[in-house]
Amino acid sequence: MAFVTANWNPLGDAFYRKIELYEMGWNLKDGLRDCLVAAAPYGGPIALLKAHNRRSPSARPQLEIFSSSGLPLASFPWKSGVVKQLGWTVSDDLLCVQEDGTVLVYDLLGGFKRHFSMGNEVSQSQVLETKIFHSPYGTGVAILTGALRFTLATNIDDIKLRRLPEVPDLQGAPSCWAVLTQDRQSKVLVANGSHLFVLDNTACTPVTPPGLSPQASSIVHMCVSFSYKYLALLTDSGLVWMGTSNLKFVLLLFSCRCRRPKSQQPSAVVMWDGLLLVVGECKETIQYHLDDDSILVPELDGVRIISGTHHELLQEVPGACEEIFKIASMAPGALLLEAHKEYEKESQKADEYLREIKEQSLLSEAVRQCVEAAGHEHEPETQKTLLRAASFGKCFLSNFPPEQFVSMCRDLRVLNAVRDYTVGIPLSLTQFKQMTIQVLIDRLVYRKLYPLAIEVCCYLKTPEYQGVSRVLKHWACYKVQQKEESDEVIAKAVSVKLADAAGISYSEIATKAYESGRTELAIKLLEFEPRSGEQVPLLLKMKKSPLALSKAIESGDTDLVYTVVMYLKNELNRGDFFMMLRNQPVALSLYKQFCKHQEQDTLKDLFNQDDDHEELGNFYVKASYKEQRLEARIAHLQSAVDEYYKAKKEFSAKTTEDEMRLLRFQRKLEEEKGEQLVGFSLHDTMTTLLSVGLHKHVEQLYKDFRVPDKRFWWLRLKALAEKEDWEELEKFSKSKKSPIGYLPFVEVCIKHHNKYEARKYVSKVTLEQKVKAHLAVGDVEGAAEAAIERRNESEIGTVLSRCAATTDHLLVERLNRAKATVAKK
Repeated sequence: MAFVTANWNPLGDAFYRKIELYEMGWNLKDGLRDCLVAAAPYGGPIALLKAHNRRSPSARPQLEIFSSSGLPLASFPWKSGVVKQLGWTVSDDLLCVQEDGTVLVYDLLGGFKRHFSMGNEVSQSQVLETKIFHSPYGTGVAILTGALRFTLATNIDDIKLRRLPEVPDLQGAPSCWAVLTQDRQSKVLVANGSHLFVLDNTACTPVTPPGLSPQASSIVHMCVSFSYKYLALLTDSGLVWMGTSNLKFVLLLFSCRCRRPKSQQPSAVVMWDGLLLVVGECKETIQYHLDDDSILVPELDGVRIISGTHHELLQEVPGACEEIFKIASMAPGALLLEAHKEYEKESQKADEYLREIKEQSLLSEAVRQCVEAAGHEHEPETQKTLLRAASFGKCFLSNFPPEQFVSMCRDLRVLNAVRDYTVGIPLSLTQFKQMTIQVLIDRLVYRKLYPLAIEVCCYLKTPEYQGVSRVLKHWACYKVQQKEESDEVIAKAVSVKLADAAGISYSEIATKAYESGRTELAIKLLEFEPRSGEQVPLLLKMKKSPLALSKAIESGDTDLVYTVVMYLKNELNRGDFFMMLRNQPVALSLYKQFCKHQEQDTLKDLFNQDDDHEELGNFYVKASYKEQRLEARIAHLQSAVDEYYKAKKEFSAKTTEDEMRLLRFQRKLEEEKGEQLVGFSLHDTMTTLLSVGLHKHVEQLYKDFRVPDKRFWWLRLKALAEKEDWEELEKFSKSKKSPIGYLPFVEVCIKHHNKYEARKYVSKVTLEQKVKAHLAVGDVEGAAEAAIERRNESEIGTVLSRCAATTDHLLVERLNRAKATVAKK
């Protein structure tokens, strides 16, 4: 604690500190000299590639990937073209930009993922310089070609190449250039001598930074801040210009009296081969001497300095730390820290310090400062000291909310775990908050640090589907790619590990196993997948069609069964397809339903293969109705008759033969009488013939087709009534005894508003229907006589309801007496 400020250096009103993060674990013979180096932000991995040896073209340089602590993650010989630039994406994938414009993408463990090209023009004119940048759309690549033209891709996951306008009077490579991201648009800032140009999609615009004379000497270096808000320019006369990236406001003009330094960090840091200079708005500087070749990595809240032996962080001292640890500070946090120190010594001075804080009513602020400062410290002992002081101060507050303290303790425990030398992710609290816990878990998973990722998820109580389940799924996908273990061992290990995890799709893990060439393992894993909709697509992809069909049928999902059946239909030849369906009755039934609506010919083939003569007969009958020509229709019906006889379906065969006879009869009548009859049913045919008076032909149909008497009498009764041929109707009623009785005659006449004809048939109605018949023709007295004669209480009541009390009072009295008499009995 006594040496917390030992590495602080003042710069105007602020202080800067250089913290050692790691002593690097790598063993580099020549350090970083003659190496292409790329370090990912947010404490990400470091990639090294020795510069291509022009003298020995056959020598293969080694591409090496290390953690931030220098521990090796991957190493492999570079067998592709000359690399111009290395860089990292936002998801920690390594980009290798080659001289011919091809970009190769590797994961952080050296696994090749894909490649893409920056276009034919870049390939033909070669890459002169390139920069990898981050935009709101993702990771982008900007290239300066040998033809001195710029090509830009703002998102490598959705390649859309943009060729920017030409820079005027550009005879050779520009002295420097950078990519700016403004208003969700990526632009290129180019320096050609003392002239600056901004290139966008449509134009090349000359610009002059405020405060920088147009006649100034050449601009030799430029750099954009991590947030793309600020810009630093350096001229060959040693003048540093710092301002906003839109070139509208200047923050600082400073002469460093040195020429052509190597500038990498935004607005504050300039590096020479052996010197690091920090420039502030106050025009003061801080100088650090560097022992080895180093690179600077811009971060959200500082600069990481990586050399062959050490990894350090240069940053402005956070406000809370400055308030507490500054010499002679009287800030509430500083006093609370002193009070706690004295309390541990059992000194009464602790009470004096506390009283002083309380008198100013700043105890809450003191606790807050200690908690905040603990988050910005990298040494665990310093963190503990500050948190103990905060906890001590909380004891004297009755209503201090605990959330900030508890949250900071959790965050620090996670940060200290990932900062560990063996993990090598030196995140600051500011970077951690910007990155979010989900991204940190992803990065642990990408490094295959599954136990640590699960511990972090459990400790922070991350929802299972976002935390533990997601980590276990990644672990399982990695596990199934291991070749040294058997399918049974891996399947068992995965099922045991994932047994209690929620929301994990085994089909995704099985897919990874199949892609790794382990089909049998994929099938075993699919057995644990509860959702058939996830199993079936992968089984089809693996050419396990019978198993896919069985799983689809077991699911009870007809849409899924149809999906498999249609897939099989396209993949198999016709014979094998039908044979497979015969072994699965449910699938066969569903396919037949499909064929009935979509593929009639296929349905016929199915019936033929199964020797299903009855269904074939049904098929021919349905097909006959679609034929326009009578001969074709009769031919289909004859085929149906043959099939029905083969199936021993006598009734269906006879009925179909009757249909054929009816069709021939209809055609004959059409030819003789000119009436349109073909296609009518027997009932409609007879109705039509009756309506045109062809009674003899109706009689013939009645006899030939053995039409039931009741049906025939009803048919003829209605037809004659419709025609209002009352004379013929009367003759018909007298032709023989009616099988349907005579009440229908009465009702049909009444329906056609002819009471006169209806009365003719009342007398013929049976005694049981007399009352109803008399009432139908309006003969209330006759109905009363019939009801009294039958002594039926219900019928007497019906007649009474039809009598008028004023006009039929004598009849009403008579009916009432009869009703009373019936009731007594």
